[in-house]
Amino acid sequence: RSVNLDISSSNNNKRLISCFGNNRQTDNPSEKEDNISVLCSKQFNSHQQIKQRRYSTMSGKKTFDDVVYPAIEARDTGMLKVSDLHTIYWEVSGVASGQSVVVLHGGPGGGSMPDYRRYFNPEKYNIVIFDQRGCGKSTPHAELKDNNTQNLVEDIEKLRKHLGIESWFVFGGSWGSTLSLMYAIHHPDRVKGLILRGIFLCRRSELLWFYQEGASHIFPDKFEPYREHIPVEERGDMIAAYYKRLTSEDKEVRLGAAKEWCLWEMSTSKLIPDVKYIDRADNLEFAAAFSRIECHYFVNHIFFEDGFILKKADTLKNIPMHIVQGRYDVVCPMTSAYELNKALPHSNLVVVPDAGHSMGEVGIAEELVKISDTIC
Repeated sequence: RSVNLDISSSNNNKRLISCFGNNRQTDNPSEKEDNISVLCSKQFNSHQQIKQRRYSTMSGKKTFDDVVYPAIEARDTGMLKVSDLHTIYWEVSGVASGQSVVVLHGGPGGGSMPDYRRYFNPEKYNIVIFDQRGCGKSTPHAELKDNNTQNLVEDIEKLRKHLGIESWFVFGGSWGSTLSLMYAIHHPDRVKGLILRGIFLCRRSELLWFYQEGASHIFPDKFEPYREHIPVEERGDMIAAYYKRLTSEDKEVRLGAAKEWCLWEMSTSKLIPDVKYIDRADNLEFAAAFSRIECHYFVNHIFFEDGFILKKADTLKNIPMHIVQGRYDVVCPMTSAYELNKALPHSNLVVVPDAGHSMGEVGIAEELVKISDTIC
């Protein structure tokens, strides 16, 4: 039996929650708080419920700004030294006394963005965002040494301790979903719940689909420049060929490869191509870190055995989990979200019918905000 969550928005962007089996809405603050507590308890703390697979409705003519919270500024920022070499940038926004959530960006190497703050009610959440090793405002820029999944997991723990947070919700999409799952596997006692989007389990089959052959059949025109950048004799392993160039001593060789690698991903991330999103590949500082770090992780199989997350799925059985997946996600096809949902029957999978991969797509953003509103 599936449980439906009904979350409506008023003009001032406040949400009224419709509780389980009780479709009555209220503006009474104390009663609303009681309703939210009941909803949180039933949705996130009960592990007796049957697996939910829900299909989102079409997003229609709504815009991104219609479905997320207004832009806010960070209330505090800092730099945390996590090793002799690496220092990571962090920020907090929202209310200090609120429910803590940490946002894990994609890539690896994608860096954080101010819009990440907008998926949470700033009056209820303490929103923690940081740039992973080597990207965004973290230093040194595009550094590969000591940059691996194990270290990123421990960086999250160091940041949690630095901020004095006992436990938190973990929110991540694409590579951010990978890292969220890895963190939860290694530190399950610190995770109140997982909010995931565009599931990426980083298996060899997923990498080959996107970087070797698979997505190329859907976007042949976008794949061609990415492929043609590599000589014919090296195209049998495109990831290895790009890694060779992204780690070249020649800066021009590195930047040329970085742009093509980045352009391929930006061109395929949304159901409807977004010129502004694609133009991110022209920002060579961004492309250098994004492409170089991402390829570094992939050529090293993210420093874990293939299929590690699903093999360790039982570790996550007591952690509440929400999954939002674009039906036409070409970068991280739905099969991974589907398999994760099957491996963890208590998880809730929402499929957005008119979306690809990006968390900026309206249907995906709307579902993510509905979840964040529901759990707090």
